[in-house]
Amino acid sequence: MSKTIHFIGIKGSGMSALALMLHQMGYKVQGSDVDKYYFTQHGLEKAGIAILPFAEANITDDMEIIAGNAFREDNNIEVAYAVKNGYHFKRYHEFLGQFMRQFISLGVAGAHGKTSTTGLLAHVLKNITDTSYLIGDGTGRGLANSQYFVFESDEYERHFMPYHPEYSIITNIDFDHPDYFTSVDDVFDAFNDYAKQVKKGLFVYGEDPYLRKITSSAPIYYYGFKDDNDFVAYEIMRNTNGSDFKVRHGQEELGRFHIPAFGRHNVLNATAVIANLYTAGVDMELVAQHLRTFSGVKRRFSEKRINDTTIIDDFAHHPTEIIATLDAARQKYPSKEIVAIFQPHTFTRTIALLDDFAEALNEADSVYLAQIYGSAREEDHGDVKVEDLAEKIIKPAKVITVENVSPLLDHDNAVYVFMGAGDIQLYERSFEELLSNLTKNTQ
Repeated sequence: MSKTIHFIGIKGSGMSALALMLHQMGYKVQGSDVDKYYFTQHGLEKAGIAILPFAEANITDDMEIIAGNAFREDNNIEVAYAVKNGYHFKRYHEFLGQFMRQFISLGVAGAHGKTSTTGLLAHVLKNITDTSYLIGDGTGRGLANSQYFVFESDEYERHFMPYHPEYSIITNIDFDHPDYFTSVDDVFDAFNDYAKQVKKGLFVYGEDPYLRKITSSAPIYYYGFKDDNDFVAYEIMRNTNGSDFKVRHGQEELGRFHIPAFGRHNVLNATAVIANLYTAGVDMELVAQHLRTFSGVKRRFSEKRINDTTIIDDFAHHPTEIIATLDAARQKYPSKEIVAIFQPHTFTRTIALLDDFAEALNEADSVYLAQIYGSAREEDHGDVKVEDLAEKIIKPAKVITVENVSPLLDHDNAVYVFMGAGDIQLYERSFEELLSNLTKNTQ
């Protein structure tokens, strides 16, 4: 492809990853976006990819245009200009559906855990053979001679329907994105339609009742902890260094594996990866070797220390994800107080899952809540407030602001778990500055 590829909304997590991957494959890439800083732009800037402000002049005849899903004719001057002047453009998922046909593609779908599982699958496979990949944390890698392509397969607005991968993992089915899906049955229907497009092997969590009902023309393999699965994780030992476990397929033991990750959900994610790569004919000893060196993905249980204080940053924005993240924190820090700082993401999700959020947050020892982060696609904020969630939480719960995070200092021997998909990192940075200033003042 000799044309320049122009990304409208290049800072989006999927868009930035795709841009990086294509750049590394030798394509000419540029993009445009808002001035606001997003963590995804660091990789783009490091690669020397031009990030322009939105302008009609960015659109020219000699380019292929990929437009981010958030940008439409009524809210973006470049999309409006392209439509008005007859420039054809594709959405991210439309481009990707065509692009992946040149590889053996391995997709990872699911309501929760798909980014971590995609990252794990990509990490293992790239260390064994030439592999290109796209991960939903904004990470992309492209090799022109890749045989394999690993990608995250997103169900929102059924964006995964252009994809026809050779293999796919589905981690779970749960009711999320209530601004689009009407019910968990609607979510199931979307995943079932996607499953029918998988060609060689579908790997699904066998203890999910919805995934037990899924159908596909490809062979379906169930993985999990129970003996009625095709791939079973057993003899699980979880400690402060990670998780050790064995996996068997029928009567065959595939090996003992270690992942430097925490929470039972990560054992399941690793088992899905092992099942997929075993079926694809990859050496299990090599798989075990490279599982041990996985360092995680961005904003999924990412840890840092400020002085003597441990801070965990996680993208968890659904009750199921909150429970998994807090479970992981307890595994790694069994003797510390677990303090959750959570920002609800979208008013529709908060209203739909209010009781579930409260129940999940009760897994922490103390809870602090940030103001609800509204989505640009939400016109109606409804009548829900973050205080409504605070009232439902049994554990001590307070509402904090970015300007005043000092109540977080009321804990000794604590681990602070910041969770959310909005701008929770602003609260996190505010707390880090507070900790740093306290140290300076005591020196």
